[in-house]
Amino acid sequence: MPGRVNYRANIWALKEEGCTHIVVTTACGSLQEGIHPGDIVVLDQFIDRTHHRDQTFYDGTEGGPKGICHIPLAEPFCPITSEFIFNTATELDYKVHNGGTMLTIEGPRFSSKAESKMWNWWGAHCINMTTVVLARESGLCYAAMGLVTDYDSWREDTASVNVEAVMKTFAENSKRATAVLLAVIPKLKEYDWSVKLKENADLVKGSVLLPHSY
Repeated sequence: MPGRVNYRANIWALKEEGCTHIVVTTACGSLQEGIHPGDIVVLDQFIDRTHHRDQTFYDGTEGGPKGICHIPLAEPFCPITSEFIFNTATELDYKVHNGGTMLTIEGPRFSSKAESKMWNWWGAHCINMTTVVLARESGLCYAAMGLVTDYDSWREDTASVNVEAVMKTFAENSKRATAVLLAVIPKLKEYDWSVKLKENADLVKGSVLLPHSY
């Protein structure tokens, strides 16, 4: 289930292997009229409605980092990486939205109609079950492509989300996402990330408070 994926172990492993970037794709439902199944949304914000997931590496686990990390998350996605993704998807002539707020629920169930209407009223653009917050604590550049498969449950004139509808659209979305990734990765490689990565590392370092700091 989405809530039982060990995101913390995955991100820790990537960091240990020397990765500097995480570019993810995530199937999602649209919560707004102007975002349609088949569209790509390059995320710039999220609302976390999960309840059982590890939110930090700094939790006192043996072998883990010491202290407490009050990481700023006003900008949860890397704007430079996201710009590369948006520009690449545009060059490929895909319907892509530059920025959007993802509302992440615990899952694995889909939303009730009342919940979906509330998310829509809140102004969130998409809904999924897999956005995570841990990349920022690791100093990694994190960016995400929302691959819209459905309209969730808020629209009165459209059937509510179900597995069959999601999988039907997801197959085509996956082809577009693969094309974007194959095109954008060489561009990311050529860019000089030294300043951004140092900025990320300094942010993490400056956010950690050791016990004697309190």
